[in-house]
Amino acid sequence: MLMVAQERVRPARLWTRMRVQLGGGFLFAAAIPIAVLRYTTEEIPVSVVQQSGTGVLISIILGYYFLRSITVFPGMRTNFYVVPSFLASYAFTLALFFFFRLDYSRGAFLSSFLLCVTWFWAIYVLAERDGGARIGVVPFGSVENLPEARGLTWEWLTEPGLNGRYDALVADLRAEIPAKWEAFLAESAIDGLAVFHVKQLREAITGMVEIEHLSENSLGSLIPFMAYLRIRRFVDFVGALVVGALLAPFLLFIALLIRLDSPGPALFRQERVGYRGLPFRVMKFRTMRHNPGAADRDEAITQQNDPRVTGLGRFLRRTRIDELPQIVNILKGEMSWIGPRPEAEILSRWYEHEIPFYRYRHIVPPGITGWAQVNQGHVAELDQVNHKLHYDFYYIKNYSPWLDILILIRTARTVLTGMGSR
Repeated sequence: MLMVAQERVRPARLWTRMRVQLGGGFLFAAAIPIAVLRYTTEEIPVSVVQQSGTGVLISIILGYYFLRSITVFPGMRTNFYVVPSFLASYAFTLALFFFFRLDYSRGAFLSSFLLCVTWFWAIYVLAERDGGARIGVVPFGSVENLPEARGLTWEWLTEPGLNGRYDALVADLRAEIPAKWEAFLAESAIDGLAVFHVKQLREAITGMVEIEHLSENSLGSLIPFMAYLRIRRFVDFVGALVVGALLAPFLLFIALLIRLDSPGPALFRQERVGYRGLPFRVMKFRTMRHNPGAADRDEAITQQNDPRVTGLGRFLRRTRIDELPQIVNILKGEMSWIGPRPEAEILSRWYEHEIPFYRYRHIVPPGITGWAQVNQGHVAELDQVNHKLHYDFYYIKNYSPWLDILILIRTARTVLTGMGSR
């Protein structure tokens, strides 16, 4: 029987091991601050020390869970999401303490947060510098044109055996693979070496799903997680109420600037296709010169460096501020904060006719921002739309609160810095 020696399986690097990451977090961000609190402040009650210790431990565990849940998606630099993840977890824990009126030490929480962020940022930088993953490629089926990615090295195997240490194997598990190679893959998996189907790995690297036919193999389920859809509708509505109330003066100010910048109304309204393929009227801040007679397909397409865009409009588009009036669409239940962008009805009907499975993107509510927007941005040509559609399918397949949180973070970075997909 073909065997794979255990020493051929590349051991996990020190900094990537969960027990090292969490253990260091507990030591530096929990044990040290609580010990300092306990032995340098004599008058503080023991109950406060104990409750503070419990609180920072909960914060570290929750933050680590948030971080790992978000960074499983493609293209993520884990160290970038350390601060948002632990900021959310510490804020959540403090909110619980405030709600239940539990005593705690602000100094212990603050020092714990700073040490925690420093520790996890440092170990993820070290893990990244340790070198990339070495993946062996089984040379059968559709394994050509594997995507390049930072930190990944593809090595094509010439025989069913491992010459050196590997982090994983990739194969086209639907192809006709010779028996000795199938035995090699089985033994590799038994010995603890990860074996990926090539399509699964492509999706994980690119953040895109290409549908060949509608089946459970492509999307897991043709209908996304309905319970989460209902929960998110409530969150969307409450969020739109709060944000709309807070931003109302700012939105009125932007509307006034638009009226002063160029002739025409402050708002732009257009028929678009939304959830389940139903048309609705979207609202945006006007960013182009007013042309009330434009209704054909060419006029509906916004080109790169489009001369119709006003000076103020370029700023509003770059920062995504032009999308904020769609808060009204969210309140009406026509849109969500996150989802595939709704296309103009005249374009959507054209795309449905020209691109297979395009209509399937309407299975979730459209959003102000989405996975395609933070990865690719606005496109107009058919081949670009088809490429962008694969991002929408990835979002549908991996529909979850964690992906939504990631999209929100990346959108916030674009709004605050102007950097990101256009």
